[in-house]
Amino acid sequence: MVQVTVELPSMLRSIVGGEPAIVLEADSLSEALRALITRHQTLAVHLFDESGNLRQHVLCFVNQTNTRWLNSDDVSLSEGDTITILQAVSGG
Repeated sequence: MVQVTVELPSMLRSIVGGEPAIVLEADSLSEALRALITRHQTLAVHLFDESGNLRQHVLCFVNQTNTRWLNSDDVSLSEGDTITILQAVSGG
């Protein structure tokens, strides 16, 4: 397994003890997301819908690549990759 960093938006940091980023070991994006949820189960409702897919307002990037445009979340990860999770915010 390789070591990767998951960066979280400020709105979710209180769930993980205020940390802006979490270091995990995983070989794929799906493994990393599962490891993140295993470690911080409360994040699941904020990131995933009832079908287990990322919520519509949640964006996930591996390095600079938006995973929404990829064919699956089974993207292979390399040592030192960064996964960035963003949430759309609306208001007026």
